Amino acid sequence: MRALTTIPLTAGSLEVRDMPDPQASATDLLVDGIAIGVCGTDKEIAGGDYGWAPPGEERLILGHESLGRVSAAPQGSDFAEGDLVVGVVRRPDPVPCGACAHGEFDMCRNGEYTERGIKQLHGYGSERWTVDQDYVVKLDPRLSEVGMLLEPTTVVAKAWEQVEQIGARAWFDPKTVLVTGAGPIGLLAALLGTQRGLDVHVLDIVTDGPKPRLVKDLGGTYHHDPVDAVAKRIRPDVVIEATGVSQLVLAAMAETAAYGISCLTGVSSGGRKLGVDVGEVNREIVLQNDVVVGSVNANLRHYRQGAEALAKAELGWLHRLVTRRVPLAKASEAFTPQQDDVKVVIEL
Repeated sequence: MRALTTIPLTAGSLEVRDMPDPQASATDLLVDGIAIGVCGTDKEIAGGDYGWAPPGEERLILGHESLGRVSAAPQGSDFAEGDLVVGVVRRPDPVPCGACAHGEFDMCRNGEYTERGIKQLHGYGSERWTVDQDYVVKLDPRLSEVGMLLEPTTVVAKAWEQVEQIGARAWFDPKTVLVTGAGPIGLLAALLGTQRGLDVHVLDIVTDGPKPRLVKDLGGTYHHDPVDAVAKRIRPDVVIEATGVSQLVLAAMAETAAYGISCLTGVSSGGRKLGVDVGEVNREIVLQNDVVVGSVNANLRHYRQGAEALAKAELGWLHRLVTRRVPLAKASEAFTPQQDDVKVVIEL
């Protein structure tokens, strides 16, 4: 079968090549790959920044934002031939730690987890793949063109869950959310905000192209003014930070309403130093009962939440989120940004 592969930690090794057909175990689904989404993680692995091949192998099959159709399922499983499915990315560590033992493997305590297409497990970027029936989610058949959006949706489903669980420590009735960043994560965070009935504001540096229209069509407000000015004006109850840009993180945190919750989903680059009045940040958080929380990855519960959110979304809006489709034979083109890209997918 053909697959998108790379040699981890080796820049320039991205290649579509023949790989052995997957062998399904007694508990596995055999799946025909439809498409994978491409995100910053894939680009960093392809760039040689990190990644781990399966033990004893040189190459790693990329692709953690999956979409496929079942071609064979174990007898007695909840799946059948023709089902539209998405595979879960992370697997619990073998020890396991307490979090993994309780199904919260997105919160693994010892770092011994594995991840499809990232860490020690082949990804879903191949013409066929297998997945254990306990780590796969069925999708609404209407999502056959956009179901690869589920994995990034799980990231924001978890982020919203974190916000709501923290808010539940006391009376919590949020009205306004500020999402910083209008990439796929930010736009999907905005989608889930509108589904919660909130006044949604999205901030990004882009002034034209598809992003402002996508926000408007959600019923949200799009901003490209400085973040501190926007945050002072709207005083958000919740901030979902989806850029990892240090200045945005700090500015958004400083201007929330009292008892504000900021959830950071973007990962900042190291090596940059900012002049920060730590005392003022401390004062703001303590005196306003503010909370700042980081959130990454997702477990099965978040996959099911994400699948429900996508099933409720306006299908045309989801289609417009996917701005470029590249065939597997030309997969390298998906790793070169183009103007007006939002979500780029590789068709398998």
